[in-house]
Amino acid sequence: MREIPLADIRNFCIIAHIDHGKSTLADRFLCAAGLISADEKRAQIMDGMALERERGITIKAKAIRMEVERGAKRYALNLIDTPGHVDFTYEVSRALAACEGALLLVDASQGVEAQTIANHNLALSAGLKIIPVINKIDLAAADPEGARRQIKEILGIDEEPIMVSAKTGEGVERLIDAVIADVPPPLVESETLVALVFDSYYDTYRGVVIYVRIFSGRLNKGDKIIFMSNKKKYEVLEIGWWQLGFTPKDYLNEGETGYVICGIKTIQDVKIGDTMTLERSPSSVALAGFREVKPFVFAGFYPSNPADYEDLVKALDKLRLTDASFRYAHETSVALGMGFRCGFLGTLHLEIMKERVTREFGLDIIVTAPNVVYKVAVNDGGEIKESDLDNPSVFPPPSDIVDIREPMVAATIVVPDKYLGNVFKLLENYRARQEKIKFLESRRVILVYTIPLAEIIIGFYDALKSASSGHASFDYEHAGFQSEKLSKLEILINYEVVDAFSTIAPAESAHRRGSALCDRLKELIPRQMFEVPIQARVGSRIIARSTIPAVRKDVLAKCYGGDITRKRKLLEKQKEGKKKMKKFGRIDIPSETFFKVLKIN
Repeated sequence: MREIPLADIRNFCIIAHIDHGKSTLADRFLCAAGLISADEKRAQIMDGMALERERGITIKAKAIRMEVERGAKRYALNLIDTPGHVDFTYEVSRALAACEGALLLVDASQGVEAQTIANHNLALSAGLKIIPVINKIDLAAADPEGARRQIKEILGIDEEPIMVSAKTGEGVERLIDAVIADVPPPLVESETLVALVFDSYYDTYRGVVIYVRIFSGRLNKGDKIIFMSNKKKYEVLEIGWWQLGFTPKDYLNEGETGYVICGIKTIQDVKIGDTMTLERSPSSVALAGFREVKPFVFAGFYPSNPADYEDLVKALDKLRLTDASFRYAHETSVALGMGFRCGFLGTLHLEIMKERVTREFGLDIIVTAPNVVYKVAVNDGGEIKESDLDNPSVFPPPSDIVDIREPMVAATIVVPDKYLGNVFKLLENYRARQEKIKFLESRRVILVYTIPLAEIIIGFYDALKSASSGHASFDYEHAGFQSEKLSKLEILINYEVVDAFSTIAPAESAHRRGSALCDRLKELIPRQMFEVPIQARVGSRIIARSTIPAVRKDVLAKCYGGDITRKRKLLEKQKEGKKKMKKFGRIDIPSETFFKVLKIN
């Protein structure tokens, strides 16, 4: 196959709100390029992870090379399919850094959603050529004209959107023509090899597989490369394109995306966003890479079986390689033993990572209640010291706290006006403060609120969907910290503190949260042979309680006839036995309890 010149290469990605048809549209591109047949039975070909297919969402950005012919010319289209959920925005930002253009997809039946606005702003800030696309025009509920008006009114895009149906393939050829015509070819400013590492994963047999975008120069098989962040040197053992499988080549040219295998076994040597260059003629300037993302939601990961600790270490190392926004550090819990404090971008991110540890590595783990990062200033012998607090177990004594600040988010909610009253009522319960409200001609309303991050990490998204009958969309970005009166909320089971359930709560809502936690745990923890109290405590004060009743055995079943004192004697004997069990008994809490309690609303 002849080499495709730089002017005929197009690097682009698909961005949209969740469930607007990104992966299905990617399938149609693959079909047009001849990589899959038109009657391919499996949909969402690029969603290779079982978890993605089950949930119907994209978790990892996927890069693939396609080639199409237009007249006498052959074009190389390097496509990156991106996630749509707010928790995976970092994946989207990494994809944008490797592209010159973006297809902004809007569902014809749903219109412009909150994450559509966020992704549009990301693409604008990255300087990409944005092509608006209206998808699902084949649906009975489709309103292409309404979607077109929203694209112009909300996003300020005057360009005529391209109408497509990713399901039937209608309009896809026109869209490919638009990509070729409108997305600019890669720009090369030097001959020195400069390659961006935008993704990677660990293969048991090949070591670390690196995905790169070549910004300048040429990378050949057998070249000695160097990573500019840590000066680690390796030889390129295999190089090529990804076309639903490895397609080995002898080299990658400037402007192309592909994979590189160097037999790297030390996972920590590869850093997402690093610059790769040649050892013999290294570049003097590294690429900007990606901003260092900070996790905002923290939870503990502990192996159910302490013997699996080392396996959990290896599993988290490999997951860190595939997800640059994931963080973890060793910690020890009184109740759960040795484990890790893990950082995530949101609770869906947390849930996905927990599932991946279980499925991909066969480990049974316990997940503690999620918490956000607080800024705490304490009086240390007359000196004021400020530190980050991401674990309730190290909450300082209230008498030492000078100030405590919690993280805030600027939340954007797009909702039809008929549900506005329900959404207003809901937001009152989440300590939300209205910043901006905008009424649109399409009978939709854009709300901008400042909300504490701790309020939205559990249950908020589901509650918003319920309040709007599923029509509201939600996106947020972090907006600094704000002082608040907060307390440590502890849960005691059978009079023993279980630090895995500890959390930090506002003083005014501590009672409500404590009661909800106690009631939820009463449902989840199996009954014992003795009565088990569940208590919520703030400081030294018990603020809520639930009781798990004992499993009852009918000791009088075989006692028929005779004097009543005989029955009383048996009941007293049972009562004394249960007292002894309660005194010495320990409560076994099933591992799934720690994660199910996250579902509390």
